[in-house]
Amino acid sequence: MPFFLTRRVSFAAAHRYRRPEWSDERNNAVFGLCARESFHGHSYICDVTLTGELDPVTGMVVDLGLVDRVLAAEVRERFDHRNINLDVPEFADGKLVPTGEELARFIWERVQRGLGDAARVVEVRVAEDTTLSASYRAE
Repeated sequence: MPFFLTRRVSFAAAHRYRRPEWSDERNNAVFGLCARESFHGHSYICDVTLTGELDPVTGMVVDLGLVDRVLAAEVRERFDHRNINLDVPEFADGKLVPTGEELARFIWERVQRGLGDAARVVEVRVAEDTTLSASYRAE
């Protein structure tokens, strides 16, 4: 039976929702307050859930040191105290809109790449606050 391990990482970042090919009116109609030019920020909580078989020698699914290094590089260093739209190229104007859904998928892909075959990422959950979160799960 596989085991599951969840590691939490937090980061503070600013963003706004905007499609550059749309008018300001359409951006405002679709994204509401999240489209404001002045950006806004969140203290994000990101939970990454991994699965794998329990190593009978270590009693672990995966080396937590490796997990922490990957999360530091792929989440904290990339997003913490950044403006996602301006500082993360994949979320620049005309690319990904920094919604919770897109952030969850993006983080899932980067963490899985960083872990390689050491463990399988089954879910990434990104919460902007206590009332809103988005998850991306492996199929």
